[in-house]
Parts: sequence; structure tokens; C-alpha cells
Amino acid sequence: MTYQTLETMVKVADDKRAQNIVALDMQGISILADYFVICHGASVQQVQSIAEEIKKEAQKKEIDVKRMEGYEEGKWVLLDLGNVVIHIFHEDDRQYYNLEKLWGEAPVISLDHVLT
Repeated sequence: MTYQTLETMVKVADDKRAQNIVALDMQGISILADYFVICHGASVQQVQSIAEEIKKEAQKKEIDVKRMEGYEEGKWVLLDLGNVVIHIFHEDDRQYYNLEKLWGEAPVISLDHVLT
């Protein structure tokens, strides 16, 4: 179910026009989650919209949303779905924090079959 959750949430983010969506395979690298999804929006409103839609879809699929942090500020929203953690950044903040570099040893998962 975890990989299916990853694909579903990536699709939701893509449908809300999240930009530069990257999925990292964190298995064996981090105990926090099996997968990280990293994406960004062009405005605070878009970041919040992406987060809201992912949360709604998770609840609809009965996936426990363990926590959602950063929603009010809309600069970096973290959604913890257990084995999948989603990071939704405002564009400027994504470049600053550069999680892809921080977790550079994690393999990038191809999302071509999910993205439009």
C-alpha cells in the first residue's frame, strides 16, 4: 500500500499543478519514512491548496494523516502519512532548503507514469 500511496499523492499534487515533483526512496536511509515527496508551488495559496487536496485524498482513502505542519505560513508544509512524507515548498524556500541535496544518497523514483 505504501508505494500505491506514494503514486496517489504524487498524482494529486500534479493535478494541483505542483512543480518539479520528486520522489525519493528513503528505505534503508531514514527511519522517518519509506518515501519522501518534494514539490513546490508558486504562491502561498498554491502551496496550501496542494496540501489541502493531499490531506483530503488521504482521508478519503482512509490513510492516517499523522500530522500537517507549516500550513498557516504556506512556505513549507509537511504532511506525514506514515511511510510517505510529503514536503510542499514555496518556490524560494525549496531552493534554500534543498532537501534533494541533503538526502542526495536516496535514489530518485521515476514518476513519468504518474505525471501528466
